[in-house]
Amino acid sequence: MAELISRETVAVEVDYYGLAVEDWDDTHVPVPFPRDWEQGPFLTAHPGRLSFTSAGHTHTATMTIEVWAEEPAEPAGDWEESAVTEISCTSGQLQAQGLTAGPWPEPVRISDKPGTWNVRAQCRGRAEVAVQSRDEAVDGVEQYVLQLWPQA
Repeated sequence: MAELISRETVAVEVDYYGLAVEDWDDTHVPVPFPRDWEQGPFLTAHPGRLSFTSAGHTHTATMTIEVWAEEPAEPAGDWEESAVTEISCTSGQLQAQGLTAGPWPEPVRISDKPGTWNVRAQCRGRAEVAVQSRDEAVDGVEQYVLQLWPQA
């Protein structure tokens, strides 16, 4: 059974359907968010960055980032979207942000050293946030889980 190293849940301000997770040291991200972002697929990988298209225009999503010693089982429950990719992280820390909202005030630590990580991203609450965010800014309806484990 895979060992969970850390788990942190944070709020992410989503605006204009966009959000991203990228290396905290954005000098190592060739194209920092939101440059080259277009509303499109659930997840698009770029060097040092993962861009997401949310189902809601403006709202606060929750994102849980789990760091594992090896590939974990998929999280339990029903998920509306799922994707597997990788991210290189030179700082060992990640930040997230919406299109116009700034990054998290504090990074999420994933490692003490640089590395490339496998990532499984899953999301639920998309259908609900698409409806609810039309009329008001909602909080915590759309939920993301990112599972990271080191590449072999």
